[in-house]
Amino acid sequence: MPTIDVYNMEGKVCGTLELSDKVFAAQVNGPVIHSVVRAYLLNQRQGTQSTLTRSEVAGGGRKPWRQKGTGRARQGSTRAPQWTKGGIALGPKPRSYRVSVNKKEKRIAMLGALSSKVSSGDLIVLDNIALEEYKTKKIVAMLGALGANGKPMIVTEAPDQKVIKSAANIPGVATAPVNAMSVYEILKHDKLILTKAAVASLEEVYGE
Repeated sequence: MPTIDVYNMEGKVCGTLELSDKVFAAQVNGPVIHSVVRAYLLNQRQGTQSTLTRSEVAGGGRKPWRQKGTGRARQGSTRAPQWTKGGIALGPKPRSYRVSVNKKEKRIAMLGALSSKVSSGDLIVLDNIALEEYKTKKIVAMLGALGANGKPMIVTEAPDQKVIKSAANIPGVATAPVNAMSVYEILKHDKLILTKAAVASLEEVYGE
């Protein structure tokens, strides 16, 4: 079992924690992580882009000139794709980009993402985040003490409005409860900060 230091909000070590091998020392499967992240990004797309074809553009009902005798190329409509203000040929139309991923792949990708943070030394475990009021200054001070001034992701066991709102205006910082974590967000941020309660929750869900 990997052992990791537990920090308080002042950045001081206040204990150690043994992490589950099943959750934090799993094999990192690159192809599966890639497919899960790709599906996540595709599923964010609305798919509402649309262009007008020649049949949808206004105008163009009259033939611009007669078929023969002018010396020019024959034309049937001023709304054909080659004309200015003409319709778009083979342009995008509304469609669904939805990609499904099975539960086993999601599990493998999540365990791989968590384990990669442990192996790279980018996982930080906090004893607790205790905020009595909404204070961005306290979150900034905490991140500085932990050496996580880049793009950290703070994960709590359950949604904590004081943490969410206090960190909302800090560039590069993301917050999420355990049940809203995504593989993409874990890998996107350079540091993953988990509370002890969040670690226990992850081990309960994925350590079976």
